[in-house]
Amino acid sequence: MPSSKKILYFIASALSTTVSVGLLGFGMSQQWSTTTVLCARNGADTLNGTAAVTMGLFKGFLLRDGCPGFQIESSFSAFDKLVDTGGAPPALHFLSVILLALCLLFSAGSILLSLYNSVSNPYQTYMGYVGVYICSSLSASLSVLVLILFVINVSVTSLAEDVVFSVDEDVDLAYTHKQEQEKPTEDAPMETMMY
Repeated sequence: MPSSKKILYFIASALSTTVSVGLLGFGMSQQWSTTTVLCARNGADTLNGTAAVTMGLFKGFLLRDGCPGFQIESSFSAFDKLVDTGGAPPALHFLSVILLALCLLFSAGSILLSLYNSVSNPYQTYMGYVGVYICSSLSASLSVLVLILFVINVSVTSLAEDVVFSVDEDVDLAYTHKQEQEKPTEDAPMETMMY
């Protein structure tokens, strides 16, 4: 039977790792980056709109304001949009998701080993404190690597610009609708316009 001091250490380790897994899960569900892109028409020097791309791990949001659409807000699947843009971003994003899954796996291993060590005495094997240290250090190292990969994916590559300028069919519909709102009398009969 382990001593009460050892029980407290390993229970505290299990609880702190559980809190870190909860924070990691919360972080995976939230937005990871927000990028604002200024837009200009082809060949023009003046900027006429902005687009804000908010990327999460699995989905993203795009808000175009005059760039090239008119106040279009849309959500998209991160993987689908990244595959459409091509290049390195899909591979880096997929690698980030895989490494985060491994990070969660090693954190769960650290929790289980800590709980096991709080009730038993595994001596000097990999099931002892060495296993807890290895699992915790691998989890922390992988999470730092994921942060670096995601920053590279968002800032070094042209991910945000590719997402903004992948024009959907909704842009043409929004432009047509905007024109109809600005000139409602164009399609009206002449008798109505005279009164």
